[in-house]
Amino acid sequence: MNTAKHPYDTTALPEDFAHYQAVYTVPVDNRIKLLPALANLFSSASYHISRYVSSDFESRLTQLLKDQEFDWIQLETLYLAPYIPVIRKYSKAPVVMRSHNVEHEIWERLGQHLRPSPKRWYVRHLTRKLKTYEVKQLGQYDLLLPITQRDGHRFQSMGYTGKSLILPIGLDLRHYQPDPSSFKKPLSLGYIGSLDWIPNLEGIEWFFKEVWGPLSRRFPTMQLHIAGRNTPDWLLRLKIPNVYVHGEVPDAPAFINAHSVLVVPLLSGSGMRAKILEGMALGKVILTTTIGLEGIEAKDKQEVLVADTPDEFLQALEYCYQQNGALERIGQRALQLVGSHYDNQKVARKLIETCGTMVASPNPTLS
Repeated sequence: MNTAKHPYDTTALPEDFAHYQAVYTVPVDNRIKLLPALANLFSSASYHISRYVSSDFESRLTQLLKDQEFDWIQLETLYLAPYIPVIRKYSKAPVVMRSHNVEHEIWERLGQHLRPSPKRWYVRHLTRKLKTYEVKQLGQYDLLLPITQRDGHRFQSMGYTGKSLILPIGLDLRHYQPDPSSFKKPLSLGYIGSLDWIPNLEGIEWFFKEVWGPLSRRFPTMQLHIAGRNTPDWLLRLKIPNVYVHGEVPDAPAFINAHSVLVVPLLSGSGMRAKILEGMALGKVILTTTIGLEGIEAKDKQEVLVADTPDEFLQALEYCYQQNGALERIGQRALQLVGSHYDNQKVARKLIETCGTMVASPNPTLS
């Protein structure tokens, strides 16, 4: 699904895609449009989901299912759930849902931070319909793959009683070459993430409003470097001393390696944050919130630093200035944790073994 919101140049796929037998792409216009958004107010359908419903995609999927047989069919995120009836019609393969987040929870948390306004009412209205849809779909999966233990418990509390396997994000660690030289330089902060994802924008706006002022006064030489795709114009135009906005960078690991501390000030969201794992895989010190760390088995001042308030962020940076060599040791422990728990080969092997068992015996006991 090559969406209008995140278009991808499919003429030159990365080398990492070489293991796929074939990759098919279908353009899908999932842009938010005023008239459909207003019309949705009078519908029980979830507008979050309906933007991903495409007759072209359904036709291509139908043809693929008619032409080939599959051991199992894996859907990445709730937004592909509308196509389960098509899969059931043309295939006997088990349907596996890899849930990257508890989707409605992201929007519930966003709504909590909005001031009373028509926007907050609208967000909450859409969130209720998204939750209704998400709960209803739980009965459609042969296997659910929550990305964190916490999300697994959350789905159970929502009524899921089927087979499940906790399957975290996995990284190809060959692509991450730690560079500890940043720890020998003056302390600088890096931030990288998709800057059209609402929780990321919410977090960076909060960081500037509540944290950066007292932080820059306490540490006047500290620099903050921001990178991310689809950087909004207001951020590109930002003129604040020692703040550098790079836009989308060609080499994310190189950007992360240039800074000893990666800051991730998330206030909402769900699932796991890939950029946190990538920073850990590069041996960097991650400074994030409790929500940002959800699903990652790291501890404050062991493999990461955790702060939830402006004062706690200030205290964490003071800790960084006082530690010297201890910061590099935090990064080393972070790297070891990623190798133990989030290696792509280990994660993939667990998935293949589980789905292979499910295909061979349709009613195994999984947990």
